[in-house]
Amino acid sequence: MRIERILCAVDFSEPSEEAARFAVDVACQFGAEVTLLHVYAVPGYAYPEGVMVAAPDVMTEVLAQIDRSLEIWKKEAEARGAPKVRTASVQGSAAGEIVRYAEEHGVDLIVVGTHGRGGLAHVLLGSVAEKVVRRAPCPVLTVRAAAHPHEDVHAP
Repeated sequence: MRIERILCAVDFSEPSEEAARFAVDVACQFGAEVTLLHVYAVPGYAYPEGVMVAAPDVMTEVLAQIDRSLEIWKKEAEARGAPKVRTASVQGSAAGEIVRYAEEHGVDLIVVGTHGRGGLAHVLLGSVAEKVVRRAPCPVLTVRAAAHPHEDVHAP
C-alpha cells in the first residue's frame, strides 16, 4: 500500500485536532503530503420570506479567520514533523466537498475526526464521517477525540 497524499478534514474542533495528529503521524511514516481541508458554509438567516446571506464584509472576515486558523494548524503539523503540508478551504456541504476534493486530487487516504454522536443527535445531524466513509474513493481513517472525563470509557 502506497500513501503519498493524505487529506485531513478539519473543522477546528477537538476531534479534528486528533485527526490532524493521526494524519501527521501517518504522513511521517510514509513520507506523505498532508492537506488540511476546511469546508465552510456561507452564514445566513432563514426567514419566512426567504434567505438572507452574510454581507460581503462578514464573509471576508470569515474567510480571513479560516485562513489564519489553517495557517496555525499547518505550522503545528510541520512542527510535528509532517514532510509537506498544504491547506485548502472550500464552500459547500462537508461530506460532499471532502469526497470531491479527494477524487479531484488523487488522495490516497482521508483522515476525519468524529464527534461520536449517538441517538437523536446522530439521527438529526447525521455524521459527516459516516457519509465520507460511504462515498470516499479511498480508505478513510476515522478518529474520535479522547474520552471526556464525564464519559464512561468502558461503555460500548
